[in-house]
Amino acid sequence: QVQLVESGGGLVQPGGSLKLSCVASGTILSIDILGWYRQAPGKQRALVASITTDGRTNYTDSAKGRFTISRDNAKKTMYLQMNNLEPTDTAVYYCNLKRPYTLLTKWGQGTQVTVSS
Repeated sequence: QVQLVESGGGLVQPGGSLKLSCVASGTILSIDILGWYRQAPGKQRALVASITTDGRTNYTDSAKGRFTISRDNAKKTMYLQMNNLEPTDTAVYYCNLKRPYTLLTKWGQGTQVTVSS
C-alpha cells in the first residue's frame, strides 16, 4: 500500500522560496511517475511538475524557470524547490504517484503554500 506524505509548506513573501518534500512509503516501482499538483481556492487541481524514476521531468508553463522538481529514489522522496514565488502560487500542493498501465494513483494529504506580504 503506497502512502505519500508532504511537508514544507508555509507562508512566504513574494519573491521568496520554499522547498516541498514528499516521502513515499510502500513499494515504489521503477515505472512510477511522481508529480506535484496544486489546487487554489475555487479552482481545479492542476499539474505543476512531474518526474520519472530516471529523472525525466515535465513542467507546466507556470513552473518553468522558477520551480525545480527532483527525486531521491533511495529515500523514496520527491522535492519541489520553488523560487521567486508569486501570490498566484498560493494553493494546497499535493504529491501524486501514478503507475502506468494500471489504475493505481495515490495522493498525499496536501501542504498549504501561501505567498503574501
